[in-house]
Amino acid sequence: MTEVMEELHARLQASFLKLSESADRRVPPLKRFWLWTRDRKNFLYLRLLYESQIVAARNGKQYGRHLKKASTDWQRLVFQRLSESVRSQELATLCIAVFDGLFLELIVTGDRLRLTRAMDYFIAIARRSHRDA
Repeated sequence: MTEVMEELHARLQASFLKLSESADRRVPPLKRFWLWTRDRKNFLYLRLLYESQIVAARNGKQYGRHLKKASTDWQRLVFQRLSESVRSQELATLCIAVFDGLFLELIVTGDRLRLTRAMDYFIAIARRSHRDA
């Protein structure tokens, strides 16, 4: 199971990097990744990863090290992709947590439209918060 999760993480992180480097800077990397993952062909792989992680979390003794490494890798990756003007560990953590929560809700409800609107709302709040700081 660890090998499957590691492979899924590696592929998803490579996709995130590729999407975050795309030419269209009008769409934030988090939104680009959200749109990519909610696409039906990519959704299945990400769903498998989330379901595997939930099972692994129930057995922390065996999978805890892997789960912590995956979390640390995502934290570093998202932090690096935030624009310098808003880059912080706190915002990187929030981006990951919001994405995770919305994706889990997508698994449960399948409501792509409502959850994409929620993602847009979070991005708007993050931008507004930066301007007000």
